[in-house]
Amino acid sequence: MLEAVGLSKSYNGSVALDALDLRVEPGEVFCLLGANGAGKTTTINLFLNFVPPTSGVARVNGLDVAAHPLETKRSLAYIPEQVMLYRNLTGVENLAYFAALSGREEYSDAQIRAFLADAGLPDEAADRRVSGYSKGMRQKVGIAVAMAKAARALLLDEPTSGLDPKASNEFSVLLRRLSDAGTAVLMATHDLFRAKESGTRVGIMRHGRLVETLRTGEIGHADLERIYLDHMRD
Repeated sequence: MLEAVGLSKSYNGSVALDALDLRVEPGEVFCLLGANGAGKTTTINLFLNFVPPTSGVARVNGLDVAAHPLETKRSLAYIPEQVMLYRNLTGVENLAYFAALSGREEYSDAQIRAFLADAGLPDEAADRRVSGYSKGMRQKVGIAVAMAKAARALLLDEPTSGLDPKASNEFSVLLRRLSDAGTAVLMATHDLFRAKESGTRVGIMRHGRLVETLRTGEIGHADLERIYLDHMRD
């Protein structure tokens, strides 16, 4: 579970995030929508404890991320727009390394390969160097890392940016599988269509504030686009 209570962040007097109240339950996929500078990435960075809040608190499974940085990171997995992997290692070697780094050294080679297969990576790619992977394949290794880590919460920052429609759809399917397993997912994105397809709720951000929250099952694609554009008007 992810929770923000009065979460704010300012840089040299400029407000990046303004008193965010947000709760993402286990099994929920919450998509943050907004233009560049709306506060989406700042929200992700605060949950990761990459930056300290100016005020308020970010919690993972009830723990304050600033007060309990190690404990909360054990429950988290993070997939940025560009997944950072070791280019000269194979998919298997990357996953084994990151699993061990998170304290999961007990996995066999067969289990590592099973995680990659479950994440949709082709079997023939598992033993190839990551330097030859497409962006979609790297994202699948990132999902496999989250699976191997048994992450209870997943943070994503523009994960489908630059993916072709097929790879983007495959990514949405993987997110649904993780949410079905009880993972709380918070995703920052510009992609209204993918947010509607992947999310259980969407939140529209503007100038650091969460201005509206909607349940995706209660609106259509055209409705979401209209509401979003209404909020983006000055």
